[in-house]
Amino acid sequence: MRFGENFLDELKARIRPSDVIGKYVKLKRQGREFAGLSPFTNEKTPSFFVNDEKGFYHCFSSGKHGDAISFLMEVDGLAFPEAVEKLARDAGMEMPKADPDAERQAARNKVAINWMDAAQTFFQKSLRRDVGTEAREYLQSRGLTGEDAQRFGIGFAPDSFNALREELIQQGAKTEVLIEAGLLIEPDDKSRQPWDRFRNRIMFPIHDPRGRLIAFGGRAMEKDAKAKYLNSPETSLFHKGRVLYRYPEGRKALSNPKNSARGLIVAEGYMDVIALAKYGFENAVAPLGTALTEDQLELLWRAGPEPILCFDGDKAGIRAAYRSIERALPLLRPGQSIRFAVLPEGQDPDDLLRQAGRNAMETVLERAVPLVDMLWQREVQAAPLSTPEDKAGLKDRIYAALREITHDNVRDQYKTALLKRFNDEFGYQSGRKSFGGSKRSRKYIPANQKGEMNAGAIIAGREKLIIGAILEWPDLLDHVDDSLFAFKFSDSHFARLLTAVLSYQRRTNMVEKSELYSHIEAEGLGTTLKSLRKDRRLIIAAMGGSDADLATRLAFWNAEAEALLGNNQVDDAREDARSRMADTIREDNAEGLKKLMRASRRNRQN
Repeated sequence: MRFGENFLDELKARIRPSDVIGKYVKLKRQGREFAGLSPFTNEKTPSFFVNDEKGFYHCFSSGKHGDAISFLMEVDGLAFPEAVEKLARDAGMEMPKADPDAERQAARNKVAINWMDAAQTFFQKSLRRDVGTEAREYLQSRGLTGEDAQRFGIGFAPDSFNALREELIQQGAKTEVLIEAGLLIEPDDKSRQPWDRFRNRIMFPIHDPRGRLIAFGGRAMEKDAKAKYLNSPETSLFHKGRVLYRYPEGRKALSNPKNSARGLIVAEGYMDVIALAKYGFENAVAPLGTALTEDQLELLWRAGPEPILCFDGDKAGIRAAYRSIERALPLLRPGQSIRFAVLPEGQDPDDLLRQAGRNAMETVLERAVPLVDMLWQREVQAAPLSTPEDKAGLKDRIYAALREITHDNVRDQYKTALLKRFNDEFGYQSGRKSFGGSKRSRKYIPANQKGEMNAGAIIAGREKLIIGAILEWPDLLDHVDDSLFAFKFSDSHFARLLTAVLSYQRRTNMVEKSELYSHIEAEGLGTTLKSLRKDRRLIIAAMGGSDADLATRLAFWNAEAEALLGNNQVDDAREDARSRMADTIREDNAEGLKKLMRASRRNRQN
């Protein structure tokens, strides 16, 4: 299989060599590079280096050099297509289908990029000429000098329909190439000549993660222009949802060992990023006029684990921050999050820096709050919290947000943090449910009850489901904890396990799975826990499957609990007590349940 240049470029842009190679070699950061022991030779002093910024590794002891693809070919013995396929799978990219036009498109893209460079040269020259006088004055009013314009590649598109077209065609460009690159607009009337897309605008160059000039953004000089900012159209080179303004420069600045930041700074527009860079915040980038996309978030995380998103403190800014939360939650991974910096209302980074200086911006960034804090704020502010029903609604919103987090460990940590805040703020609320369940749940018959099974096996199977479900989803404890006291497990190990679980839950109010398991093992019940975990798939299936929500699992659990109470083997003297206990549980009468339990214990002792 042959891969088009665009596909390989995108693949290399999505992966960091250190992430790939770090799975095989223990790497340690040294300045802008990572160092480790060579995987190719037996050495005691590190001579193997990885440079994410340049996208390669070099091994001084063996002389081998290459990128992430060639590394996998070396260490895993993979062919080139196999290495590409493995990396693409890890990066979440679909493999390209056979396309005879791919190479021809790649060749056209190279030509288009050359003419994009030529266009920028034209725009920069125009800014320095008489035609750019008004644009220079505007930039000066925003605190930018001629040196700044040169440094950031800023130019000017003259107020002309054909100035750029004539310049580039005179240099040898073909009209169709300039149209394909987005520099010219092709009219519907084929009898007319194509015209310049950008006119009377200050021009900002936009580069892809590899540093190639692929598009422009233009700010209108006319106050009544229909679009204050205009970007290049979507082309074979440019997809605005996959690019960040000044990303190559921001990532390079972040890799500088003198930069202690944990991620890129994300501002709203070109001028904000330029102002931040001028004041020493070189690791600043911006989306291109839209909310952050999943692809842009992945770009941010490739540069650093915790980018900071800057938003205005007004209602619109906070709404934009909340939209970013929605995009980020499903993508969270261990060591990969975002923070939120809220600026004074009505100010963007450019305003703040010019009016109050670098120290004011540093203060804003230092006060940036973690995503979990902003998520809590979003849910608390979504509705009033004056009644029990309001507070129950808050808890439902928290669980809805948690379901958006796809990584199990991250979701568990968010659950612990958010429910602790809920309990600290509003007091512990168990939210208990009775065994009643729905008609549908009472009709449920798990697979392990099918066939010819004796009563003891049925009871043992149900007991395993009851306690196993609690171990798999400890959040069920918030709904069934008191009800569990009604059970007298026939398996003494399950009874001890239940006691350990309930004692831990009573002491902590909230249960985090890994900590619960540690507690169980510390109680000497590790073997019982391990035995139950072997049947994990059966338990998950019996509770509605891995995709079931809390309500569904609770319905299945209630059905099993009710069936277990109905099937327990008891003598005639205890039948009435068991019935009364079941009725008490259905009524959620905690005090009555305790009295019955005390009576039951006295009877057993007698």
